[in-house]
Amino acid sequence: MVRSVVVGFDGSAESRAAAEWAAREAKRHGLSVKLVHVWEAVPEPLALARFLGAETRQPWGGRAARAVVEGLRVRHPGLDVTVEQVAGRPAEVLAEAAKDAELVVLGSRGLSGIGGFLVGSVGQAVVAGAEQPVVLVRAGERAADGHAVDPPALPSPAALSGPVVLGLDTDHPGDTVIAYAFEAAARRVTPLRVVHAWSPPPYFAYGLPADPELNAVLGKQDAATLAEVLHRWKEKYPAVQVVEESRCGSPAVELADASRGASLVVVGRRIRRSPLGAHIGPITHAVLHHAPAPVAVIAHD
Repeated sequence: MVRSVVVGFDGSAESRAAAEWAAREAKRHGLSVKLVHVWEAVPEPLALARFLGAETRQPWGGRAARAVVEGLRVRHPGLDVTVEQVAGRPAEVLAEAAKDAELVVLGSRGLSGIGGFLVGSVGQAVVAGAEQPVVLVRAGERAADGHAVDPPALPSPAALSGPVVLGLDTDHPGDTVIAYAFEAAARRVTPLRVVHAWSPPPYFAYGLPADPELNAVLGKQDAATLAEVLHRWKEKYPAVQVVEESRCGSPAVELADASRGASLVVVGRRIRRSPLGAHIGPITHAVLHHAPAPVAVIAHD
């Protein structure tokens, strides 16, 4: 059975952008696409009310999903695209659908007047609970794949995509996260920018004058550690052009800045099996809210 890319679809512009991004990614990997439209059934006493028409009692998003499916089939000939309508709670249904998926793709909407994006409760729950990769996509044609959507007759070449950006924790590098980023760059035939941010010396917090020599030493040490972590991966993927960036500052801020113009940002999430619930992590949480490019969250031990 061909594994699929699952898309959470609710008829919004964000979910449409997610579906378009998922279709392009599915073609790169030889996967199918399944749009999952979740609707919460109207309680029976209300459903029997005469003022509710049939269009109210039935999931209205189903028609929009079927229209999107037809559009994807036209723009991506040969792609296997289906739609599934399920009654229930969106977070629970999508989490269950993720178990049999290769990838889960969700939409994320912008915050008017604020330099960021909104990751709703459903998106956060899926990101925090799924052990499969989850990608958050912004609305807009450019956000759907890092460049303008081409006419249906002209498929978009992967070489036109922006670089893939990997946010790397050199203290706890996750092989699953690094491998996903290298594979994404290789399939897109695009450079891989690996960003690691290191904290400034403690004196910085007290407003004391900067010590350029100390900062230079710390920067060289961090760059050397980054190069050491990436050495075997560069040997494994010799065709991928790797740009190593050791930056002094907040990891979330530096990653959000590096993500501008990227086709994909890859970050990790530590799997924590706790009775208190799943946890995304502060850096990944911030990147999800502020990176303008699609963000892939990769769960790892």
